[in-house]
Parts: sequence; structure tokens; C-alpha cells
Amino acid sequence: MSGTALRAPRSDAEVPAYLAALGLQGLADVHVHFHPDRLTERIWAYFDEGERHYGVAWPIHYRTGAEERLRILAELGVRDVPALTYAHKPGMAAALNAWCGELADTHPQVLRCATLFPEEGVTGYVEEAVRAGVQLVKAHLVVSDMAPDDDRLDEAWELLARARVPVVMHAGHGPREGRFSGPEGVVRLLAGHPDLTLVVAHLGMPDYDAFADLAEAHERVHLDTTMVGTDFMERLAPVPARFLGRLAELRPKVVLGSDFPNIPYPYAHQLEALHRWGLGEEWLRDVLWHNGRRLLGLPVSP
Repeated sequence: MSGTALRAPRSDAEVPAYLAALGLQGLADVHVHFHPDRLTERIWAYFDEGERHYGVAWPIHYRTGAEERLRILAELGVRDVPALTYAHKPGMAAALNAWCGELADTHPQVLRCATLFPEEGVTGYVEEAVRAGVQLVKAHLVVSDMAPDDDRLDEAWELLARARVPVVMHAGHGPREGRFSGPEGVVRLLAGHPDLTLVVAHLGMPDYDAFADLAEAHERVHLDTTMVGTDFMERLAPVPARFLGRLAELRPKVVLGSDFPNIPYPYAHQLEALHRWGLGEEWLRDVLWHNGRRLLGLPVSP
């Protein structure tokens, strides 16, 4: 903006004007969730008990139907929508992948997504997803209670690495620790599959530096911004002021993530949080749009 300071959006209604001021066509959000209705209700019920699970209330801000959520995302500028889901027990992942495929088939703006679980048959259904043109995969080490370097996943990881399919992995200890969370398992995973395109969710909170080390050391490792820097998450896993310098240096590796709809604040607040880090408009343009589009293999310009 010439001669005028760019102001962060304070409400969802202000997001389109904010993007226009940055010269962006939209938002390349790599961390959006869609699940079958029954699973969505179970997940929201879990967040309803946020004080028990996280020590703080976690009211879902976008507690509405899938069609309405797609409409909201379109108004915000999320033109290509991930539909990330995950399994918490054996026998779920293949059915979830089929559901994701149907969602993408009936909604052209939805990316073809998949998940995986360490179980018999995982290589087969991941191979099927790759053949069907999967664009993004979600792995949640805490919810799935799985080690990223579980031997049963080896061939599946190799398939995804060869196909250059990005994997959004919730690997950090925050906001809730799991048996296999933390950087150590990811270090072992990348030692065996160095070509895997990996997106570490939540910047790896709270182990920001350890996961930044991995992004620096591995060409295809990225970090997503999901919930990081928001007022809500600063209470649970604050970002050290000194870490912002690393984020500036890692600019090509940082992509936008939101966790929509499972967030306890308006979507605009994630953008406000990134804006107030003060890393500059070029950093914002890359993180909000260019990096994510390139990662997903989508056109950056019209």
C-alpha cells in the first residue's frame, strides 16, 4: 500500500480487503479440517471438554454444517480447500480416504486428501490414493498414537515421497503431548525418507527450534503456522521473541495453516497474529499465498 500503513484484519469481514492490499488473490491454507459428520461431532465434543484436556476452554468458532463452512472459506479467500482428516484406530483410514475422495468429486474447490494409519493394508490404500491423484495427506501422531517411523508405514512413506505428495504432520508436543510426539521420531523418519515432503503443523509447538532445525536441514520440510502466535495459543505455547528471526530466514519454508473450523476465535485472528510479528509484507505474501500454492502444485498467478 503506497503511503498507507497496512492494518491487520480484526474481523473476517476485513480479510478480503487485507489480501487486496497485499496484492494477493486469496489464501493458500494447508491446514483445514473436514470429516464425516459423525466424526466431526465427536471431535467437537472433545473440544467441548477443553478445560479437562488442555486446561483452557476451547469453544469451536465455526460450529456449522460443511456447506456453510465451505461458503465461509470462499468468502475468506481460501480458493482450494484441504479436507484433512485422521484415524484414531485401525480400520478407519481407508474409509476416510474414500469419503475425502467423494467430497473432492462433488466440490471442485476441495483438494483430494487422505490419511494413513500403521496397520495391515496401509501400503495398498496409500498406493490407491496416489493413483487417484491425492494432493495432501494428514498424519496426527497424537490422535493416532503412532510413531512416524513405524515399520508398517515405510512403504507408504516411500510412495508419498516419490509422488511428491505433501504430508501435514502434527508432530509436536503441543497443545497436548502424545506417546510419539516430539522431534525425535521425525528425525528418524527423515533419516529413512529424506525426500519426503513434510509440513510440520503448528511450527512444531512448543519445540519451535528443534523443528526449525529440521526445516533448515531438509530441502522438502516445511512449517505451517496453525494457531501459532494467536492470543489463545500464546497462553499455552508462546513463541519466543528471538524465534521470529528464524522465521524470517525460513520464509520460503513457512506456509499458512489455520485449523479451521476447530479454532476458538475468528479466522482473521490468525492473520492478525502473523501480521503483528512484523516480518514484513513480502514475508506475509509468501506465507499467505505463494509458498502454499507452490507446495500444493497449484498456480501462483492466474
